[in-house]
Amino acid sequence: MRLSNEDKQAFDEGGFVILRGLFRAEEVTAARAALERLYATAQTLRATGDHEGAFYALSVPPERQGPVVVQRVVWAGGAEPVLLRLSEDPRLLDPALELLGTSSCEQLLCQAHYKMPNDGVSFDWHQDIQHRDKGGDTWRDVNGRGSFVQTILLVDDMTDENGPLEFVPRSAADLDASGRLVRHEGGPRVDASRAVAVTGRAGDVLVFGPYAVHGSNPNVSSRPRRVLINGYAAPGANGRFYPGRGACRVLPARARVAA
Repeated sequence: MRLSNEDKQAFDEGGFVILRGLFRAEEVTAARAALERLYATAQTLRATGDHEGAFYALSVPPERQGPVVVQRVVWAGGAEPVLLRLSEDPRLLDPALELLGTSSCEQLLCQAHYKMPNDGVSFDWHQDIQHRDKGGDTWRDVNGRGSFVQTILLVDDMTDENGPLEFVPRSAADLDASGRLVRHEGGPRVDASRAVAVTGRAGDVLVFGPYAVHGSNPNVSSRPRRVLINGYAAPGANGRFYPGRGACRVLPARARVAA
């Protein structure tokens, strides 16, 4: 699929775009079942680490009193191949390649993120470039536009109550000349009153770049808020190793796959 001019304008000006109803209910159901299996596996683990091709980032309560809090499962498709098949679907891959301006990419992320009711999981204001670029030779912006596109498939409805992603415009954050958040004691300076909460239905997809300033609050509702995150880098941008069986694979454009 190709992005409309309005979609590309929203991405360029606001840092993100929402693609509504991209995946059908039965496709979302399959993804949700995979995330539920990963969550069930996490409840059997004792600590953060590798397991069955994925990397589990967990908070295990003392003496296992209460459920394990699953912050994320890194390269979730290593344990659940159905998620890898989703991440190479043209409805995700083609828009990413179009925004990258390349015919192939390196897939760095296939992450399952969980916000279960009242589990306390939240994310402070940040940009994803800080997770890609760790200094040295870990990252190069080869296309001059960030060289990274991230997609978020809503596996559950995202509402105002269950910790939706929130974005702030560039003018509402203290950024340096390169467009990165300035580091201050106590955290970044962001005008949260100008934040825009993204809500949507399961099957919607959020697409954004590495300099978009975003965060989210905890889920205070009675329903889960789970998403599947996929991240695609322009060839030559990434210089890091990412955990997970098969991570950092190269994905070609759909035409090349068909050939």
